[in-house]
Amino acid sequence: MLKISILDAKTLGQDIDLAVFERFGEVTIHQTTTAEQVAERIKDQDIVIINKVMLEENNLKYANRLKLICIAATGTNNVDLAYAEKNNIAVTNVAGYSTDSVAQHTFAMLFYLLHKLSYYDNYVRSGEYVKNDIFTELTQPFGELKGKRWGIIGLGTIGKSVAHIAQAFGSEIVYFSTSGRNNDQVYHRLELEELLKTSDIISIHAPLNAKTKNLFTYEKMKLMSPDSILLNVGRGGIINEGDLARILNEGLIGGAALDVLEMEPIEEDNPLLKVKNKEKLLITPHIAWASVEARNRLIEEIILNIEAFLAGKERNRV
Repeated sequence: MLKISILDAKTLGQDIDLAVFERFGEVTIHQTTTAEQVAERIKDQDIVIINKVMLEENNLKYANRLKLICIAATGTNNVDLAYAEKNNIAVTNVAGYSTDSVAQHTFAMLFYLLHKLSYYDNYVRSGEYVKNDIFTELTQPFGELKGKRWGIIGLGTIGKSVAHIAQAFGSEIVYFSTSGRNNDQVYHRLELEELLKTSDIISIHAPLNAKTKNLFTYEKMKLMSPDSILLNVGRGGIINEGDLARILNEGLIGGAALDVLEMEPIEEDNPLLKVKNKEKLLITPHIAWASVEARNRLIEEIILNIEAFLAGKERNRV
């Protein structure tokens, strides 16, 4: 009987049924696993399922039975792929499962800022609306997406999904290719500086690499218009967080929303936690990927990856 271990089940959610893996063998579920616990927990396993746990030579060398590592994510940077290949350990990942969830969250964050929802919610809850002498409240004006220019950083699968939805609202789509190789025939490609200067909304859907690290600095963000909104659902580290705090404190852009940060969970001394105008900043705890439907698709894809491996077939092999 195969022995299967899930090392960080808590990252998949308590509402997801992990008993489905019992069809393959004996399943051990660990809610979380520290770096010190990894070697002991994988040493006699045939299949290991991880999300963010690091599997490196210093712990993989003890896993003499290990045949398959299933990454419950798209990124593979937490697995020593060279060691795995050298030791005939297959590695699979899952791509595309969260596209709809991330695109939807992008718009949830945008509308929170664009429609000044924090202000209006507080206006009603505080009792100010009770005192109003007219039926509405117009001191915090907001605009429509129709006719606005939406700049996309990283026009991959998620970026294109966001572009498609934004077009339905009547936005004009432009994009910047972080690799310099994407020449999409549907949307107009701009250099970064022009995109920053001319876009009303900018959303980031790019990976973190040498070309995107600190792509958004104070000097770059200064190019944006005073009413523009910046959204990051790509990776933390693309925006310099200290510079963003400064930009917001100086009122140089309309607002920013982040679902990803350079360090997660957020650190206590992160300057974004001390931004003066809190209504201009929204931070969510890396949840854009995590709709119930997306997490169930993730599990289904992992099952298919295991089935393909056991059948001797290639599927989502890294």
